[in-house]
Amino acid sequence: MTSPGNHHDELPTQDPQYALLGRDSIALFSDAGFDMDKIHLKRNAPVASLYEDAISKEGAIISSNGALINFSGKKTGRSPKDKRIVYEETSKDDVWWGPVNIKMDEHTFEINRERAIDYLNTRDDIYVFDGFAGWDPKYRIKVRVICARAYHALFMHNMLIRPTREELENFGEPDFIIYNAGQFPANRFTAGMTSTTSVEINFKRREMVILGTEYAGEMKKGIFSVMHYLQPVKFGQLSLHSSANEGPDGDVSLFFGLSGTGKTTLSADPHRRLIGDDEHVWSDDGVFNIEGGCYAKCIGLSAEKEPEIYNAIRFGSILENVSYDKNTRVPDYDDSHLTENTRCAYPIEYINNAKIPCIAGLPKNIILLTCDAFGVLPPVSKLSPEQAQYHFIAGYTSKTPGTEDGVVEPSPTFSTCYGQPFIVLHPRRYAAMLAERMSKVKANAYLINTGWSGGKFGTGKRCPLKYTRAILDAIHSGELANAEYEDFDVFNLKVPKKVSNVPSEILHSRNAWPDKKAFDAEINKLAGMFNEAFEKYASDVSPEVLKAGPNKV
Repeated sequence: MTSPGNHHDELPTQDPQYALLGRDSIALFSDAGFDMDKIHLKRNAPVASLYEDAISKEGAIISSNGALINFSGKKTGRSPKDKRIVYEETSKDDVWWGPVNIKMDEHTFEINRERAIDYLNTRDDIYVFDGFAGWDPKYRIKVRVICARAYHALFMHNMLIRPTREELENFGEPDFIIYNAGQFPANRFTAGMTSTTSVEINFKRREMVILGTEYAGEMKKGIFSVMHYLQPVKFGQLSLHSSANEGPDGDVSLFFGLSGTGKTTLSADPHRRLIGDDEHVWSDDGVFNIEGGCYAKCIGLSAEKEPEIYNAIRFGSILENVSYDKNTRVPDYDDSHLTENTRCAYPIEYINNAKIPCIAGLPKNIILLTCDAFGVLPPVSKLSPEQAQYHFIAGYTSKTPGTEDGVVEPSPTFSTCYGQPFIVLHPRRYAAMLAERMSKVKANAYLINTGWSGGKFGTGKRCPLKYTRAILDAIHSGELANAEYEDFDVFNLKVPKKVSNVPSEILHSRNAWPDKKAFDAEINKLAGMFNEAFEKYASDVSPEVLKAGPNKV
């Protein structure tokens, strides 16, 4: 079993495992086109060494809390329009082709792959990190990251599961390789390219190539896309864009939601053990985390609001695109002049109540998080099994500023499976697996709105975090499972009449609006958007699931 920690930090620099990879891996590098006589490989380098290189070569600094601060350049968010999947015979019949998974021919992939390796061959140092994706040894894969920036190596050191010394020495051939040459642009005149950025996955070659973006999150989400393909297709297990935690009695909750809805914040609960903040697999035996770390948004971060995340930012963590005071080196978490999408990546064991290994039992509560910019959805609703399927497939939320290029204010969106940019198979395959698993364990399902209340974006206010946490406490205590509910028209939801430590006037969101006519107009508008967005999936679901959505307006 993979165990956590910086075990490779203990390796002395003279240890051949520090710089070399063994004969078999050296042969793999040579065969891939690397000039082994010129390049200097640093494999699973100690954190302190990565700090030194990032400071001396990349202009990084050490913050007052000990974390490394570095910057991703022009790209400060993902570039989903530049993501490609290679169209080849081993995976073409499974991939959900379209605007999410755009086809790339094998020849273009080879051109970009060669371009990336040619660039890496020009660097004095090449960083290699070997780690695992997936905590359950039955389903994990071996991942190799090859990059030219110490910052990227440290990022994946934190986000993948760190091998023990023995596992590193016996790592062997990886199951998947990332070639990150993000400093070097793609040739936009190459067939199939639309810009100088390219993020591409080849399932047959088991490789990923990154050009034209230094945003570290592309590596993390690339591996998630790989797992979104491999887990259902190869292992028959359900991969999920969710966070997860576990209560004192072993009860597990899954939190679905896009970036900005609160998955990381809400799953880091001091009264519950954290299993993971973003990517999981619901296997036949239970739930396990895909990652070895967390990637938390930092905008507005404070010790008072999010103490677990705040205290996890220390030596070994990396702050991405976070401004700081030049004199004191104190991070400024409120400064968004570079991007709203400021981030921190840290090993999961930096969360004091993390469960190590990150494996737990079968879920009891399914929580669908949305950030409603219209401000009409209730703070919490109890869902029927059919409603849970409907809202999982619909995946309504609002994209928050900075998460993707060009998003400067919250914009309503429907992201199927609460993670459309990362799914590889058709949504119905994930939804069917989720429904089957929920039915088997008789899990309760809730829709929680962490967005606006008392008005839409610009007039209302975002639901206070303390109220959302109180709602979750009521779910985990069993209070909401046995509460008295009232109907919420148009969306046909069930809203609790009372929740401990939450003002009753905000529970039925219409009551929180001073202008009732404006509320009615907005809820009908949103219902229409739901109905229109769901039309593409209508033929793939049962009549009962189709009827679980809002009324036709």
